[in-house]
Amino acid sequence: MKSSNGTRLCVFLSVLIISLLSIVRGATGLLTNSDADLAVGVGKASHHPVEQVGWWDVIKWCNARSEKDGLEPVYSVNGTIMRTENTEPTVNWAAKGYRLPTEAEWEKAARGGLSSKRFPWGDTISHSQANYYSDSFFSYDISPTRGLHPTYEEGNRPYNSPVESFVANGYGLHDMTGNVFEWCWDRYDATYYRSAPETDPRGPSSGSVRVVRGGSWDGSATFGRVAFRYWTSPSRWFNDFGFRPARGL
Repeated sequence: MKSSNGTRLCVFLSVLIISLLSIVRGATGLLTNSDADLAVGVGKASHHPVEQVGWWDVIKWCNARSEKDGLEPVYSVNGTIMRTENTEPTVNWAAKGYRLPTEAEWEKAARGGLSSKRFPWGDTISHSQANYYSDSFFSYDISPTRGLHPTYEEGNRPYNSPVESFVANGYGLHDMTGNVFEWCWDRYDATYYRSAPETDPRGPSSGSVRVVRGGSWDGSATFGRVAFRYWTSPSRWFNDFGFRPARGL
């Protein structure tokens, strides 16, 4: 992966399973735990990605999904499974339940086995490969159509696309570039990777913002680069923010 200043880094990651797709609107509605303050989120249709969910929402969703599937939840607060409120959780990295990927895990998955490429498939991008905002300003954006994706710019915003609308990367993962940004576990620090551990880096131990990755339907090509780092408050949500859970093995 690369640091924010473009320096190429080598990190070693433990084995994990990451969802082939962004979580869709239909999946969030399946979790109804009366003990949890889960945000259902919004989506254009059941096979479109869920959006308008914040970092806290998806942390609690991961725990709820773990409990539903009989897996050990990853996140707890004072020894109790995190189901409500927005208190910084303790993470049991050895648990096999669902969790957000770390930033390094997300980038490894996004690259799909390739190295030193801008995107999961190579160095250029077009609307045939992802749902994003095309702009001639970037030389590597070679789409013959410009602006929002013409196939999905219909009806009301957001103009996201159904999951699996584009070819998967080398690991079988769809929409690692474009459609919706995806939350990661890590806090953001522009200089973190200058001194990060080489094995399983999990972000800085303090900070007020969390990382999102991957670009979106209304973001330009540069946001969709697999090395591009973006961040925002964990309490904020937008109509182009979604998530993709992971599990340890």
